[in-house]
Amino acid sequence: MLVLMDAGLLLVSYLIGSIPFGLMVVKLLSGKDIRTIASGRTGGTNAMRAAGPWAGLLTAVLDVLKAAATVWLSQAVTPNVWIHILAPIAAVIGNNYSLFLVERNPQGRLQLRGGAGGAAAGGGALGLWPPVAFFLVPLGFLMWYLTGYASVTTLSIGLLTILIFGVRASLGLGPWVYVFYGMLVELLMVWGLRPNLKRLRDGTERRHGLPVKLQKLKEERQAKKAGKQG
Repeated sequence: MLVLMDAGLLLVSYLIGSIPFGLMVVKLLSGKDIRTIASGRTGGTNAMRAAGPWAGLLTAVLDVLKAAATVWLSQAVTPNVWIHILAPIAAVIGNNYSLFLVERNPQGRLQLRGGAGGAAAGGGALGLWPPVAFFLVPLGFLMWYLTGYASVTTLSIGLLTILIFGVRASLGLGPWVYVFYGMLVELLMVWGLRPNLKRLRDGTERRHGLPVKLQKLKEERQAKKAGKQG
């Protein structure tokens, strides 16, 4: 009976994670289909590209909350700490491979689409230990602003989760199993971001934040310099 209950919790967590908030938010605010824009993912970064910063922020917040909700639900139903970490893992899988976003690829095979999992991974960590938000939010924004790479920022969420929960566990303030959560979500995000990692190696990954501003300033200065010389 307990096994069936745990399996049911994981299934419900996957379905909650599968809710494509990015698709819904962008459609509501702009009428666009986020799947046809840029990366085609349904996460906050692509929602920002499709419908502006508020759409991106709202999508990210909703993705965080849906994963956190699966932790809180599992904690209310069972004392099993493994289910507490596997529920948000199921939500991240649902976020990345949504049952509600089934389509055929160019080869005619069925595939599931979704996001990259950064916000959902952070949401799972938030559910496990709410104060983690005071670390992940500012450090994640700083990583995004300084590197300019959304993919690097996404991957940093898993690494920061491992580090934070590892420090807490070593101090006796939390269970070591939470570190395992960070490791699993990091692996899921590495797998989901394979195209981005290839573009990073090739130097063709999209950039945002400070590097883009610095590049624009450099181009403006060069244009002014060329104008004076001309």
